[in-house]
Amino acid sequence: MKRTSVGHMNCSVARSLDVVGEWWTLLIVRNMLMGQRRFEEIQADLGIARNILSDRLTTLVEHGIVDRVRYMEHPDRYEYVLTQKGRDLFPVIAAIMAWGDAWESPDGPPLVFQHSCGHTVAAGATCSACGGALTLDTVRARRGPGWPRPE
Repeated sequence: MKRTSVGHMNCSVARSLDVVGEWWTLLIVRNMLMGQRRFEEIQADLGIARNILSDRLTTLVEHGIVDRVRYMEHPDRYEYVLTQKGRDLFPVIAAIMAWGDAWESPDGPPLVFQHSCGHTVAAGATCSACGGALTLDTVRARRGPGWPRPE
């Protein structure tokens, strides 16, 4: 069944999901964040069908999340490199991972992040002004500059 696009909605979540909402897409980005760049290694690690991987990589390239870079000629061979837009998905992946560690990993986290200071860390959102934790109880939504103006 083909999904209907939600990218037309005036909602940043809907527009983002229109690009990265297919579940294979975030797994591909996760693998790329962990250093995989070649089609064959991503395909082998994920066990994803080649046509699906090709389609997802094409979408990521079209949206500027990944660059397709030739690394060999005769025959032409390419690798996929995350752009800054793609690298900026790291906190999204880390947040999903932290949620999964807390709620879907009864034996403990299958992977942990170690910060450059040497400590093991978990994702968490904080206020850019005061450093306080962002939770449903500490934030509220209000209209931003992209909210539609009355006609």
